[in-house]
Amino acid sequence: MYKAVIFDFDGLILDTETLHVEIFQEMFNDHGLKFPYADWIEHIGTKSTFTIFDLLERELASVKVDRELLKAQNQQKFSERVRVLEARPGVLEYLKGAKSEGLRIGLASSSNRKWVTEHLTNLDLIDYFETIRTADDVEFVKPDPALYKLAAEDLNVSPSECIAFEDSANGASAAVEAGLTCIIVPNQTTRELEFPTVKHRLNSMSDVSFYQLLGEMNIHFGKD
Repeated sequence: MYKAVIFDFDGLILDTETLHVEIFQEMFNDHGLKFPYADWIEHIGTKSTFTIFDLLERELASVKVDRELLKAQNQQKFSERVRVLEARPGVLEYLKGAKSEGLRIGLASSSNRKWVTEHLTNLDLIDYFETIRTADDVEFVKPDPALYKLAAEDLNVSPSECIAFEDSANGASAAVEAGLTCIIVPNQTTRELEFPTVKHRLNSMSDVSFYQLLGEMNIHFGKD
């Protein structure tokens, strides 16, 4: 019996990952280069000292770039475009479905708390979550399992009683290692990644309703 669901944020609820890739592609195009997507995607869903500017300078044969200028330009583009982003299709319906079933609902994100809570507030989704665990709460983010373990503890359930919804390989690895059942919902950026063994994979939450998913997977929920 499952008693809780725990959602990732970036890429799963709000597809900021694809927006970042779009902006990075533009930056590389401005330098007459093709964006090395395969190299960048390895860093999706986690934190790393490696930056997009390291990758740009590598492709430019170590020619130095004005990182601060490019960072400011990218941030301006991102700030303008993220304002009009909506939650990915089906996210609201899944949250409503979980709530109607009496499930506990949490969130585990490798981003910082301010980032997550501001966007959840803007999307009018923050009240669905009983707990929100972020990079501010742990020493190591995904693929380390700490975030998922903390979120499950906050919800007063064991990891084996939780279903995780993830879009990235690093996130899925964290959920599986923590002992959760993981369902993958990749986005446009992460759909070609190799994922660890998971319970199920959806192209979009809008493809299958929350209740259809339960039936297809023969999932049963218990309530405290």
